[in-house]
Amino acid sequence: MSTTDLRTEIKDFLSSRRARITPEQTGLPAYGGNRRVKGLRREEVALLAGVSVDYYVRMERGNLAGASDSVLDALAGALQLDEAERDHLFALARQSQSSSSARRQRTAPTTVRPAIQQVLDAISDAPAWVRNGRHDIIAMNQLARALYAPVLADPRRPANTTRFIYLQPSAAEEFFVDYDQIAKDAAAMLRLEAGRNPHDKALIALIGEMSTQSELFRKRWASQDVRFHRSGRKRLRHPAVGQLDLDFEGMELPSEPGLHLNIYTAAAGTPTADALKLLASWAASQEQLDTEHVSVRESR
Repeated sequence: MSTTDLRTEIKDFLSSRRARITPEQTGLPAYGGNRRVKGLRREEVALLAGVSVDYYVRMERGNLAGASDSVLDALAGALQLDEAERDHLFALARQSQSSSSARRQRTAPTTVRPAIQQVLDAISDAPAWVRNGRHDIIAMNQLARALYAPVLADPRRPANTTRFIYLQPSAAEEFFVDYDQIAKDAAAMLRLEAGRNPHDKALIALIGEMSTQSELFRKRWASQDVRFHRSGRKRLRHPAVGQLDLDFEGMELPSEPGLHLNIYTAAAGTPTADALKLLASWAASQEQLDTEHVSVRESR
């Protein structure tokens, strides 16, 4: 990310967060009924953050260089940023404070150690896989391969869930019950990664690819939203076993910086728990068919 791009990123992020907050939400009086700006005025943000108006204007113009953690904390409080937004603000500030020569490209990992794959394979009752910050799927267990069969239908590797969501919208809308929310979250998580790792060439290429090919992605990207992906509920329609209402947990792997482990589960005795058992049987049968096909080819 160039200096100009970084300034634009900071400007757009701060102005978008300012625009969504009304004086009433902050306890400030809203003088006059005809406000010319959407949300807070710059001077109101400066007042809430305890900084001068000139200093805040400089920050919103894209210059966070020299901003202390206490100033950034105060700004996050004034703009009512959530945890992911605060993380993004600090990431943008770190980029501002590093010189061009100090900004190094950090490529997201695309492989895992054999021990990580062993861990995945040892999880037999739940779909589990590992992704990087770009949302490339780089390792899976058997049940995850079966669950994400529609995503893996594209032969391009590594498979990328965000690319599937935006560039194969018909298939993605069929697979994800809550497609609109999934699409919104996917773009927000990718922007969070872009703030943390703005010099990853593969990430830049992915964002560019989707920006040129998906109007929906351009719209979601322009929102400046960011979010974590740690836990929640995901509803999927699988072509073999029907709808699955799954609980997911996502966690960073401390031994593998930049990689995240995702696991889907269902409460015992629920229809989804039964469907996962059917999915496991379906996966085993598919693997057996694949093995037989390979054997036939090799015998010829």
